[in-house]
Amino acid sequence: MQTSFSLAQLADPDVSEADKILRACVHCGFCTATCPTYVLLGDEDDSPRGRIYLIKDMLENAEPARREVVKHIDRCLSCLSCMTTCPSGVHYMHLIDHARVHVEKTYRRPFIDRLLRSALLRVMTNPKLFRWALIAALPAKPMAPMLDFVGLKRFAAMLRLAPWRVPRRSPMPGVFPAVGPRRGRVALLSGCVARVLAPDINKAAVQVLTRHGFEVVQMHDEGCCGALAHHMGRKEEAHAAACRNIDAWSREMNGEGIDAILTTASGCGTTMKDYGFMLRNDPNYAVRAQKIAGMCRDISEFINEINHLEYVSRPSLEVAYHPACSLTHGQRVTEAPKVMLSEAGFVLKDIPESHLCCGSAGTYNMFQPELANRLRDRKIANIDKAMPELIAAGNIGCIIQIAGGTSIPVVHPIELIDWATGGSAPRALERTRWSDTIGDSSE
Repeated sequence: MQTSFSLAQLADPDVSEADKILRACVHCGFCTATCPTYVLLGDEDDSPRGRIYLIKDMLENAEPARREVVKHIDRCLSCLSCMTTCPSGVHYMHLIDHARVHVEKTYRRPFIDRLLRSALLRVMTNPKLFRWALIAALPAKPMAPMLDFVGLKRFAAMLRLAPWRVPRRSPMPGVFPAVGPRRGRVALLSGCVARVLAPDINKAAVQVLTRHGFEVVQMHDEGCCGALAHHMGRKEEAHAAACRNIDAWSREMNGEGIDAILTTASGCGTTMKDYGFMLRNDPNYAVRAQKIAGMCRDISEFINEINHLEYVSRPSLEVAYHPACSLTHGQRVTEAPKVMLSEAGFVLKDIPESHLCCGSAGTYNMFQPELANRLRDRKIANIDKAMPELIAAGNIGCIIQIAGGTSIPVVHPIELIDWATGGSAPRALERTRWSDTIGDSSE
């Protein structure tokens, strides 16, 4: 693709990077076949190729984002399926992220939109506030249909996504010693959303790791990975979150040391692995960000490298593995979760159209509820074709999104590995025939 940025524009490192990405696109259109919004809507402007043209025009003209352009950029899930499909290596992720920053700087959204975005970012990245928000949502959940009827679809979506029962509090961050001889020491991201909605996921990860000789540390001074702010175009807030975590992990590296930085939320992992790029122009953080990013691993990647996991006898459940977009397309981690589950004795069932997003995508299912629900229903219809007993997904957003439309239990793969290596069965199985094995483990 030809571009016509001026020398003055190319002096901006972000514009220069966008120029390189745009020039890599050859207009082939392979991306349209795997883009969820194009598959649903059939609109070229809601395909990666169409958005690339819109972004190119907006950036080259250095103009404020127009409402029509914002509409199509907002409809992008950042699932990155197009990057997996693209034969030319177009780094769409960095391009759409830069476009969102431009939108945030130059486009004034309606007041309610601005209020919702700011409120969600403030609440969801603060575990205490988020927990109180979920408690406050409980009595309001029955009002969701009425809110839908009067056109407040985003508020209705938020209420529907809130759980009917607020999970118990997660354990406080700290150091969890290895059981037996220590083989290594790792940091585990406490997170923000998953920490409140599904504390059992990190608990399961800690138990698997410590059971196999790894000391696990969760820092008190870490926080949100920055992904939510990053995908809203809030560059300064996203970078501040990244820097805070880099400082925390750097102190630990310079202290007792860590061998890897792990996360059980693949959406967080994609952003963490991109810290080096995000902070490439920051003289105080560029080097450290690159080093930290290189140490970040999805929990499935790390578990897969542990030799001789100690399995116990468990049912050979038929599991539909949903490949989270952030893990499959964002991190290109495709086999590790499946190998991990297969070796633990679970029978994996293939899901038709597994490459298509479930519609979660961070806050997408709240800001674009109609499209998100259509994608969720399509995903569940494809899962039903596999007739699984259980669904496994490596990202908290996917778990909540899919569980909202099916009675099949949805769990994180690490919960199954914990179960298979001596821990408790996942709580999602409490109303199934395996419920007699559920309860707190003795560890």
